[in-house]
Amino acid sequence: MHASSKRRVAALALGAVGVVYGDIGTSPLYTLKEVFGPHGVPASHDNVLGALSLVFWSLILVVSVKYLLFIMRADNKGEGGIMALMALAQRSARDLPRLRLAIAVLGIFGAALFYGDGVITPAISVLSAVEGLKVAAPHLEHYVVPITVGVILALGWVQKRGTARIGAVFGPVCAVWFVSIAALGVLGIARHPTVLYALLPTYGVEFFTHNHAEAFFALGAVVLAVTGTEALYADMGHFGKGPIRLAWFNFVLPALVLNYFGQGALILHDPGAIANPFYHLVPRALLYPMIALATAATVIASQAVISGAFSMTREAMQLGYVPRMQVVHTSHEMSGQVFVPWINRSLLVLIVLAVVGFRSSDNLGSAYGIAVTGTMVITTLLALIVARRQWGWSVPAVIVVGVGLLTVDLGFFSANIIKIESGGWFPLALGLVVFGLMTTWRRGRELVVREIQQGGLAIAPFIVNMIEHPPVRVAGTAVFLTGNANTVPHALLHNLKHNKVLHERNVLLTVETLDTPLADVEEQLEWEALEGGFGRLLLRFGFAEDPDVPARLARAARVGVAFDMMDTTFFVSRESIVAGTRRPGMALWREKLFVLMARNAMPATAFFRIPGNRLIELGAQVEI
Repeated sequence: MHASSKRRVAALALGAVGVVYGDIGTSPLYTLKEVFGPHGVPASHDNVLGALSLVFWSLILVVSVKYLLFIMRADNKGEGGIMALMALAQRSARDLPRLRLAIAVLGIFGAALFYGDGVITPAISVLSAVEGLKVAAPHLEHYVVPITVGVILALGWVQKRGTARIGAVFGPVCAVWFVSIAALGVLGIARHPTVLYALLPTYGVEFFTHNHAEAFFALGAVVLAVTGTEALYADMGHFGKGPIRLAWFNFVLPALVLNYFGQGALILHDPGAIANPFYHLVPRALLYPMIALATAATVIASQAVISGAFSMTREAMQLGYVPRMQVVHTSHEMSGQVFVPWINRSLLVLIVLAVVGFRSSDNLGSAYGIAVTGTMVITTLLALIVARRQWGWSVPAVIVVGVGLLTVDLGFFSANIIKIESGGWFPLALGLVVFGLMTTWRRGRELVVREIQQGGLAIAPFIVNMIEHPPVRVAGTAVFLTGNANTVPHALLHNLKHNKVLHERNVLLTVETLDTPLADVEEQLEWEALEGGFGRLLLRFGFAEDPDVPARLARAARVGVAFDMMDTTFFVSRESIVAGTRRPGMALWREKLFVLMARNAMPATAFFRIPGNRLIELGAQVEI
């Protein structure tokens, strides 16, 4: 490898340290505290070694083996994340409609749970960091929640500036964080080196045989050590597999293991440290600097999770699962760095409510885990479908790998299910609400398209009629946006009916979103010339692209049709949707919900970046 390539990989690995590993890197703030906390297991010698063994082997099996070695193989043209994985799995099951439906349901629910994680992660991370004040100065305890809310509000405000501007400090700050927690871990291990025996998996097995049901409950806290693993996969397109793996195995994993074992050694030395083993591990003189560093690290981790929600929203929008909304690009170099104002405001309100409502990381620990582990199970199932249908794995190989991975995932998920009553209902409720919204929007759009197609005229006989009975023709090009180029667009019929004219050239334009992140050059445009000055133009965009119609039309000359924007007029039908009819569709409340969402969605013309001075909108009523 050339020196320049090595420097580039090193730079990407440093960036991955800040963006990809911010969440999992701040887990030591609260994981062992939850394992041995008020609802945890007693901090005996065997329990400490057993819990550390479970944490260590969870990092190895879940992060190293499952995500870095297996899941990251399922890249959708270099892109990752649950929406990209869902699209990849659906593409591999095109000939099986029922399997495609099951994949869609799994993917949507996994994405919905990710939004729940996007609320809980910033709340528990920042709250855990600020709670260091209770160790440094107990009399400041009542300031913890207000300071946390202030940090969260500042985080929401800085989001609009984008990862591009504040990303320059992500890597270095998190690098200092990992070096610091590793050094603290070494200090703790030096006090009680026998803690290293916990590297043996036998201690984890004995933890279950000795504690029985209590060990299962503790597993719900151990899973906190592997939260943030979805970021490894979701950010694959930004950094690449190599740099992400390099950062993990050579830097992040050793630092985490050292800190966890240092905390364990401290608990063995001083059982009273279980109140907050992370901060009790810090020398008294360094407490306030460590609180500041921890707060910065958790803000970075939270920013990465929220940014992931922005990216996933854009993908879901393109795939037709959420209404169109404003997307702001925050980087000229990386298209994946986006800001979605509506999502930012919604998450900000929910995060603040979580902090004010739960008031401590201990309480939030009970709510944390269900969304994460649910997404982990779904990711495994989708990846197994890809392995069988696309990679050509044999059925026995899929069963062996699937049983191994799902045993771990379902173990964690089951351990968190029992926390529903004590707070786990919160992210689950959020996920169910988002799932309901996404499925309602998807089904509603299908019903609208169905009604438009059923009431449409076939284009072929219409063109014949225009040739036999030609209307008045005017100069220029008319572009009619339509979801079905085989029928006459409502806007064309209304224009002909009311204005009594037809343009010299009439283009039926259809925009299609692919199940790949980027459309290849040869599939971006498809032109079919018809008789009578008509033609069909198909524009294809990947789900990670912005559908800029004028920019794509500027390249249409290579398929045999050129556009002069000053001589082109766009015609669009704006549907006025009527709910509550007796037509078969959705429940009445879902129809009304869909109408509300449609009214507040960003207009298609703005979404497709069609200039307002070249646009004519004609209304059409659609009953569902």
